[in-house]
Amino acid sequence: MKILIIENEIYLAQSIATKLGDLGHLCEMCTSSKDAINSNNYDVVLLSTNINGQDFNPVIDTFKSSIIILMVSYISNDTVSKPLADGAKDYILKPFMIEELIRKINHYQDYEKIKKRNEAYEKYLAHSFTNISNDYNHNEIKLPIFISSGFSKNADAFAFEYAKVHNKPLNFISLSNPKAISEINSHTQNTILYIIDYQVLKKNERKTFCEAIHDKQAIIASSDKIDDIEFDVLEIKSENNVFDLGEILPIEDYVKFIVLNYQDKFPDTELSKKLGISRKSLWEKRKKYDIVKKK
Repeated sequence: MKILIIENEIYLAQSIATKLGDLGHLCEMCTSSKDAINSNNYDVVLLSTNINGQDFNPVIDTFKSSIIILMVSYISNDTVSKPLADGAKDYILKPFMIEELIRKINHYQDYEKIKKRNEAYEKYLAHSFTNISNDYNHNEIKLPIFISSGFSKNADAFAFEYAKVHNKPLNFISLSNPKAISEINSHTQNTILYIIDYQVLKKNERKTFCEAIHDKQAIIASSDKIDDIEFDVLEIKSENNVFDLGEILPIEDYVKFIVLNYQDKFPDTELSKKLGISRKSLWEKRKKYDIVKKK
């Protein structure tokens, strides 16, 4: 990292620069805030607040995109509280061990990476869910709740929006993972569980699963119709054709999607012909996916 050290005690500045340089960081030094604001961009700015007569606001304004750590000899409103309110990240009390300073630098560097990564994820999700309808009053919906939809993005959009509205972390779990139940049991009420692939559970496994999520903040998604549980079920049907939403389905998912969405529009003879399978194969597909045709 590129680090700027603003310190009028030359010996101290050189000592910090040497120790950080030994760890692979590129350090530059200056003795006043006036010189600092003429410098280039830095990843980290170490700002001493005991430089007499110096105004720290221009430094903080100049390097707001950097990690600013205050180096203070005493704690007061002027040396700590006000600079932190203006945009500095943290402070360290002199004299300090270099290991503690490095810990703070690493902590905020990791924080900035996670923050930028999260911003990228949120932009991607907003783009991915552009055409997904999500007109639900998430404050009135109680968990656990099951989502039944032939298009997975409907459930995805619901889960991420619910977590955002309630300002809670979201943990993703697939029931195709053999350790899914133990992972579910390990989570507390502060975390919303987004659980997918309910349809892969066998009937004798579903009772154990329902017991595990009974007192959890959980959103459970299934591509199959759900009608055999005690929990609330929200069935979401796509208003738009799934293929218009940019989704490329595996062959098996494609067949299941067509059967689920078009079996009421075409007789079995025509539907099987359009799929390129026999009527017997169509019957077997319904049995495999537990699809019930309405009469």
